Amino acid sequence: QVQVVESGGGLVQPGGSLRVSCAASGRSVSINFSSWYRQAPGNERELVATIASGGDTTYGDSVKGRFTISRDNAKNTVYLQMDNLKPEDTALYYCLLKIRRAGSIMSRDYWGQGTQVTVSS
Repeated sequence: QVQVVESGGGLVQPGGSLRVSCAASGRSVSINFSSWYRQAPGNERELVATIASGGDTTYGDSVKGRFTISRDNAKNTVYLQMDNLKPEDTALYYCLLKIRRAGSIMSRDYWGQGTQVTVSS
């Protein structure tokens, strides 16, 4: 019954900024690990950023220094702040949440529906 909803995509100019959100709904949700992926037509899916439950983050080389992943535990929401956007950042962005429900030991994967980010002048 967990639902993951993405929002915040859109059209921005090169050099602009955008923040996409990934919100998990449902009771007794615990997000253990979060990731952002992106995929452009004809390209393979690319891991963009991750954030662990303790706050440790990783970034793909192509976005390092420009993107920031963060989490608001109270809102069960993960964010990806994208600065200095480039045309090659254009892609469909997906979040992946590893969520543990109350009463469960193991986490399960939940994908967002994807949000389109287009960088063009």
